[in-house]
Amino acid sequence: MASTATMRTSMALLLRTLSSKARTFHPQSPSLSWARCYPLLPAPQSRDITTSRRSYAAIASAQSPFRSNLLRIIRNEIDYQSEYAPPHQPATEFKSFSVEDRPGEQCIVMKGKFGEDETIKMEATMFDGFMAVPRTGLDASGSDVRLHVSLLVDISKADGSEDMEFLCSVWPNRIEIQNLYMLRRDKITGQPYMGPKFGSLKYDFQTAIKEFLRVRGIDSELCFFLHEYMMNKDRIELIQWLSKLNSFIAK
Repeated sequence: MASTATMRTSMALLLRTLSSKARTFHPQSPSLSWARCYPLLPAPQSRDITTSRRSYAAIASAQSPFRSNLLRIIRNEIDYQSEYAPPHQPATEFKSFSVEDRPGEQCIVMKGKFGEDETIKMEATMFDGFMAVPRTGLDASGSDVRLHVSLLVDISKADGSEDMEFLCSVWPNRIEIQNLYMLRRDKITGQPYMGPKFGSLKYDFQTAIKEFLRVRGIDSELCFFLHEYMMNKDRIELIQWLSKLNSFIAK
């Protein structure tokens, strides 16, 4: 049996090939036009039909071992992903927030309340960026990768007044507020003022807003939870994607 590294290399080559073909295919593709026009071509002689059937049979015979090998590579990858770090059942709550996973999608939704009249809704993506961090200590050569999650926080009042919306970057150990908006959901204006960049505000102002979010549970513990959750979701989605690919090719 091929080594794990060989199987993963083969899988990577396969995915790059499939991705390349997916990008080059479009409704105006010459191959598709040929497929439409094929029935309009003159009917071949019987001798040509026999020759064509033999050619198709030879191609099918040649493809059979390739398909079997392809399926074996995909199934080995599924086994590897399932056994190396088996995914677990996603959490359905965090502190006072409910957690709604969306299978097959790249985001989750969290909902909660603060006090009697505030509703909090958060939408978090799967990992959508990274940052290289230099290593420290005895092994200081090279760098580590720190993954990034985007978080949108909406805080609304029961009286229907304007909502506060925060666009945040979530790193494993901290939340960075990128923008703070005041939005009125039932009123559309041509060019609403969206406020300044959060980083341009005075330090004391930034500190007060961060404390405003912290007391509502949007803190370093949420960072840790989201990163753990997304690592698990990433593996679940990958295994599901590989399973769908396997089923399609096996048909």
